[in-house]
Amino acid sequence: MGDHFQTIVDLDANGADADRLARRVLAALVEEGIVLADLTDCVLGRPLGHPPGPNWSRAVAGKAAQSPCDGLAVHLGRKVFHGCPGGLEAAVCPRCSTTTRLVDDAWAMIDEAWTPFADAIGTWSATGAAQVRCPACARQVPLRDWAWTDDYFAFAHLGFEFWNWPELTPEFRNRVAALLDGHRTRYVRGKI
Repeated sequence: MGDHFQTIVDLDANGADADRLARRVLAALVEEGIVLADLTDCVLGRPLGHPPGPNWSRAVAGKAAQSPCDGLAVHLGRKVFHGCPGGLEAAVCPRCSTTTRLVDDAWAMIDEAWTPFADAIGTWSATGAAQVRCPACARQVPLRDWAWTDDYFAFAHLGFEFWNWPELTPEFRNRVAALLDGHRTRYVRGKI
């Protein structure tokens, strides 16, 4: 069956304001009873997270058949958020809207297309800044501005990762986004 995650990523927060915004969102989620303030061993890949609160159902679609079995991890600091498995099909240039296919019809990576992105991801992870030249319009485009098939990637300093919850509603995701000073957000999902 595996474990699945849903992450609301703030694309515009930087290191200076990520902590403040994380505290604001977490306080609102605790006040609403979506999660508890206490930290427990309830998330994968992190030592502690916030378990579901008594009103967790306010965040999910319809009458969920099952309550969340894990909690919320709040990620602060430079991080490459990514979905899995699959999804890494293409990147779309925000300047010219051209789609660059990253895999062929057999889902094998197209090295000449993927390599500039892979190099940029490594650079962004190390420095917080990277660009990729669009193969169509030849403009240098910041890595964080590219769009990805199924919102596969997000490069950010703040993310709210819900582990093994029923599907978060668009309304809930919008409520979280509203607490982030009008920043752009991306909804990254995956299963491991």
